[in-house]
Amino acid sequence: MALAGVRVIELAGLAPAPFCGMILADFGAKVIRVDRTKVAMAMDTQARGKQSVAINLKTTEGVALLRKLCVQSDVVLEPYRKGVMEKLGLGPQELLKENPRLIYARLTGYGQVGSYATAAGHDINYLAMSGLLSRLGRSGEKPYAPLNLLADFAGGGLTCALGIVLALLERTKSGKGQIIDASMVEGAAYVGSFVWKSRSIGMWDRSRGENMLDSGAPFYDTYQTSDGKYMAVGAIEPQFYRQLLKGLQLDAGELPPQMSFSDWPELRRMFTERFASKTQADWSRIFDGTDACVTPVLSFDQVSSHPHNQERASFMKDSNGEESPRPAPVLSRTPAEPCLTSDPVIGEHTVKVLKEYGFTSSEINQMLAAGVVECNAAKAKL
Repeated sequence: MALAGVRVIELAGLAPAPFCGMILADFGAKVIRVDRTKVAMAMDTQARGKQSVAINLKTTEGVALLRKLCVQSDVVLEPYRKGVMEKLGLGPQELLKENPRLIYARLTGYGQVGSYATAAGHDINYLAMSGLLSRLGRSGEKPYAPLNLLADFAGGGLTCALGIVLALLERTKSGKGQIIDASMVEGAAYVGSFVWKSRSIGMWDRSRGENMLDSGAPFYDTYQTSDGKYMAVGAIEPQFYRQLLKGLQLDAGELPPQMSFSDWPELRRMFTERFASKTQADWSRIFDGTDACVTPVLSFDQVSSHPHNQERASFMKDSNGEESPRPAPVLSRTPAEPCLTSDPVIGEHTVKVLKEYGFTSSEINQMLAAGVVECNAAKAKL
C-alpha cells in the first residue's frame, strides 16, 4: 500500500485525530495508538487497522517510554491542547532534536498560536470561527451546523492527513521532518475556499439560504416523496434543468424563468407538489439514465444495496458485520486494503509493539509489573 513502512504514533483522542490515524492505517501505515492505562474502554470508533499500547503517562518511566517510541517513528499525531506535550517534555522541539526526520502533527481546534490556542471547543465553535457557519442554514432561520463534519473531519482529520503525506513527500528530498500545525478553524475555512473566492462573481449576494447553492434555489434542494423519503435535486445548468422539468412533466413554456429570484417560491411550491405525488422508487426510475441531476436521498440502510454503490463496492463489512465506507480515493496500483478484523482493545498490542521497538522480554515484564504499561491481549481474544 502507498504508506507501507511508515510508523505512526497516535496519541489517543476524540474524533478528528482518530480519523486522521485511520486514513493513514487504511493506506498502509503502521499506526500505534497510545492509550492511557486503567481505562475500561476506548472511545475511538475509528480504530480500524491500528494497534494499541497502554502507557501510564503519570509515571516518569511511562513518559520516557513514549519518548523512545516517538523518536523511533516517522510520525507523531497528537490531539492535545497547546502545552500538554511540552509539560511532559515531549514537545516537538525536544523530539526533533533526537530524530530530525520526525514529522510531528499537532491537530487542534484553534492552532498552536493565537489568543484561543489554549481554549476548549468543538466542531460547531471552529466552524463558527471559520466564517462558514454564518453561511449555512435556511432563509429566515438561525445558522445550522451540519453534523460535526466540516471542522472535525474535513478541516481537521483529513486536512491533517494531507499535511502528514505532504511532509513525508518533502522528507524524501530534504531528509528532514517538520511540525504540522493543523487548526480546525483554518482547515474548515480552507475547505470553504470556493465560498470565499466566488463572492466576487455574485454567488452569495443574497442573505443566507436565499442563494443558488444554499437551499435558496428550488432546483438545488431536497423534496419529500409520497412514501416519506426524499429526492435530491441539483439541476443548475439550463440543459439539466430542462430534463428536470421533463421528468416532473412540467411545461417550461408555462413556468417563469429558472433564474427569476422572485419566482423561486412559486417554483418550489410546484416542485414540492409534484415530488409528493410519487414514491422515491418511482422518481428514481424516472430520473435514472437522465442528466436531470436528481438522485434519491439514501439512508445508511440503503446505500450499499444501490446498484451503483454495489458495482463499485463502495461500502464494506467488517468481521462483526458492521458496515462502513470503503477508503477513498481508489489508487490503481496501491489501493487501500483496510483491516476488517475487530478494533483493538486498550493495550491489546503492548507487548508485541514494544518487542518490535527493541525492548527485551525482561524489560517489558518489569514495566508490566510496575504498572508503567498494561497488556490486554487476553481480553482481545475473548
